[in-house]
Amino acid sequence: MKSALIIYWSNTGNTEKVALAIREGLESEGLKVDLKKPQETTDTDFYLYDLVCVGSPSIEWQPAKPIHDLLKAKLNLYRSQGKIVPCAPKVLGKNALLFCTYSGPHTGMDEATPAGKTMRQYFEHFGFKIVGEWYVLSEFHEREDLSTLGRMGDIRGKPTAEDLAKIKKDAKHIAVSLTEE
Repeated sequence: MKSALIIYWSNTGNTEKVALAIREGLESEGLKVDLKKPQETTDTDFYLYDLVCVGSPSIEWQPAKPIHDLLKAKLNLYRSQGKIVPCAPKVLGKNALLFCTYSGPHTGMDEATPAGKTMRQYFEHFGFKIVGEWYVLSEFHEREDLSTLGRMGDIRGKPTAEDLAKIKKDAKHIAVSLTEE
């Protein structure tokens, strides 16, 4: 049975909603899924999973500190173990899905892509095949004006049930592709 690890940090619940939708999609296709927060994964070996999914809100163009700190610690650990080598060759059967929630009240999705690309680079160094880099428009909970007057328009209530259904469907497609490997 293929296995997946979903690690996420969520301050307002947006990223958690996405993580749960991903879990539903993966489990519906028979994957065994562990869902954890960063502080629960310090002793978890990413290489024991077929798929590692990491999610974070974009905070000032970067992943949330708990996610960034976890990935940096894993990079240092895997480097000390000799798993990080020049040219970052792919490790057969190891895959990563990165997801980033954002509201982009000032410049839109451009506020999120640096966070997603940062998370991606860690997994590129680990030798994982990137199967997705998802950006999910989400409500800015702390200030209504940043959910209604920003570049993205009125984003209150995002991600919606329809958004989450699409995420679940896309996760199912990833699960199917893994079982065909």
